[in-house]
Amino acid sequence: MKKLFLFITLAMVMTVHSQTNLTKQQWQEDLRFLQKTIHNDYPFLFKKITKDAFDAQVEALNKEIPNLQEHEIIVGLGRLVSSFKYGHTVLGFRHHPSFNQLPFNLYHFNDGVYVQGVHKDYKDVLGAKVIAIGDMTIEKALKAVYPVVPSENDQFFKAYGVMYLSSPEVLHAQKVIKELSESVELTLEKDGKSIKQVFKVLPNNGRAPVEYSLIQQKEDWLDARNQDNVPHYLKYLDKIYYYEYLPEQKTVYVRQSQIQDDPSEDIPTFYNKVFTFIEEKKVDKLILDVRLNGGGNNFKKLYLDSDVTKR
Repeated sequence: MKKLFLFITLAMVMTVHSQTNLTKQQWQEDLRFLQKTIHNDYPFLFKKITKDAFDAQVEALNKEIPNLQEHEIIVGLGRLVSSFKYGHTVLGFRHHPSFNQLPFNLYHFNDGVYVQGVHKDYKDVLGAKVIAIGDMTIEKALKAVYPVVPSENDQFFKAYGVMYLSSPEVLHAQKVIKELSESVELTLEKDGKSIKQVFKVLPNNGRAPVEYSLIQQKEDWLDARNQDNVPHYLKYLDKIYYYEYLPEQKTVYVRQSQIQDDPSEDIPTFYNKVFTFIEEKKVDKLILDVRLNGGGNNFKKLYLDSDVTKR
């Protein structure tokens, strides 16, 4: 997609350019370029979807393009790329200027989808359970956006699928809402009461300050979590990793949230400090918490000093 996409080798991530202004014919040309490139250069992607099924989706989208709005075309291309169901094969359109975001962050718990974080203007619905988006139940809405999400498995979709529910453009393209609008109504439940809340998109193409899939309480943004006690895994989020000694349990707690070097010290230096501390303190247990870890640089390895490894 010479007009539209940037291919990054290996990860095969595609990003929609901020200014497209393409004609319907150019969109169709890009669609054909994608189809040809997949068949010629990336045939190994045909594992979870067959070539025939992929081509059938291409033909259907090509036929629809003349009657679609730009956001519908982009989401349609996103569905095609996500049909391979590999997390690192994705069309990155959610931050495109023509895609807006509603002022909340949702989290998918075992008992449902909840408003985890929200702009202060909507503080009354913080922590509420989502029952429906527009006229569609949350269960059906999740199924509707599923084809757009590059989910490798159910847990991947549970972690990241709700992010797509905050975009009116995605909701419209996937027919969750009937008309594209800058305002979307959600049916919520809180304290046993049903609430109808209309959310308006963030101005100036704004984005909610989501970090590690969560909004932290600061400035104009609120977090549903009790702020009186910060759990270990949410401490020092400005650091990629940190450790803390829990004396009562004779335990060292380590949180590593990415496989990347922290600017303050690289991975080997950090873990040399951790294991030296463990040896000197006679620690009984080590907790390595990776619940926030979405990946990183797989070529990073843990090299420890020889005197530490000998111990």
